[in-house]
Amino acid sequence: MSNLLPNNEADSRPQRLITGGLVGGFFGLIAAYFYSRAVEDDVRQNGLQRNPISTGEIIGVGLALLALLRQVSEMGRSQPKKK
Repeated sequence: MSNLLPNNEADSRPQRLITGGLVGGFFGLIAAYFYSRAVEDDVRQNGLQRNPISTGEIIGVGLALLALLRQVSEMGRSQPKKK
């Protein structure tokens, strides 16, 4: 399938994948840092351990991530031509 792409597009795919992986890892680390910091602040203020993450919270984050992935994939498409 890569032979359907122009040469410069096929050659830049590994670069896009590596860049995407690095950016995703960076944002994942930031998210984990903020989550950990929020838990520590909550324990410090309330003296209680945080309850386990609920299924609803996981589903909400998953749906938000799917929406983000859809937006990113749409960035790679060309704009439809106006008639």
